[in-house]
Amino acid sequence: MGNVTSNVASKLAFFPPEPATYTVTNDEETGNLVFSGVSPDMNMEVHQLSTKPGNRVVATFWRHPFARFTLLYSHGNAADLGQMVELFIELRAHLRVNIMSYDYSGYGASTGKPSEFNTYHDIEAVYNCLRGDYGIKQEEVILYGQSVGSGPTLHMASRLKRLRGVVLHSAILSGIRVLYPVKVTLWFDIYKNIDKIRHVSSQVLVIHGTNDEIVDLSHGKRLWELAKEKYDPLWVKGGGHCNLETYPEYIQHLRKFINAMEKLSLTNPPSKQLANEPSISETKHNRCLRFRKR
Repeated sequence: MGNVTSNVASKLAFFPPEPATYTVTNDEETGNLVFSGVSPDMNMEVHQLSTKPGNRVVATFWRHPFARFTLLYSHGNAADLGQMVELFIELRAHLRVNIMSYDYSGYGASTGKPSEFNTYHDIEAVYNCLRGDYGIKQEEVILYGQSVGSGPTLHMASRLKRLRGVVLHSAILSGIRVLYPVKVTLWFDIYKNIDKIRHVSSQVLVIHGTNDEIVDLSHGKRLWELAKEKYDPLWVKGGGHCNLETYPEYIQHLRKFINAMEKLSLTNPPSKQLANEPSISETKHNRCLRFRKR
């Protein structure tokens, strides 16, 4: 049944840019991976990570020298990392955070084919890299999911109980619900966020445009209603699906959220007994979203 679901997802939900908007090569002198168009002085590190199914996904770590938190960013389904560079530079500067992002299997320079379950394996590999290579604790991570990226984001958030926070940007209730206003979750649906958000323990910020032409505002409002730990939502007046970053209130509200998470971390520090956290186990199973019928 899981394979059928993944096939539905591939037909409806994944539109990787072709050709990819960047390349990853090896520097012969240093042996380091090089991301095209990004110079060393931009303080970004490139990784190629192995996932459980055997794919190699590209991840980029944008380091801020005074970062308190790290955003683990899952982008939309019609973009790759090459199109996200400018946004990541802006977010890093304005929010004073590290940013770890990645391309799903079959996107950009990542190998394999895109599927719902592959995105789950992808984000798990990236999270384990944060833990193992950078020593970043769960309490220092804020998961950020844009559009379809809300799927892998809530997959992780429902399993990691001590995350600092979650941001859902133009998020979906589920894949089928983008196309049809169904009342119940169907077995072949994909990214069943409507069910998973009920298991998220951390603070959830929802950002959605009031004029979103792809994912109706009702998706964001329902996700916010279902969240156990709600942070003040941002309903961007007049905002669509692909342009929320251009509104000044977008970065202002995100900065307010980051500041609130910093205060929360000071008043509610992690238990010393939970310091040695193991890596998460693997599961067994332009930035706009597009869904279409075939």
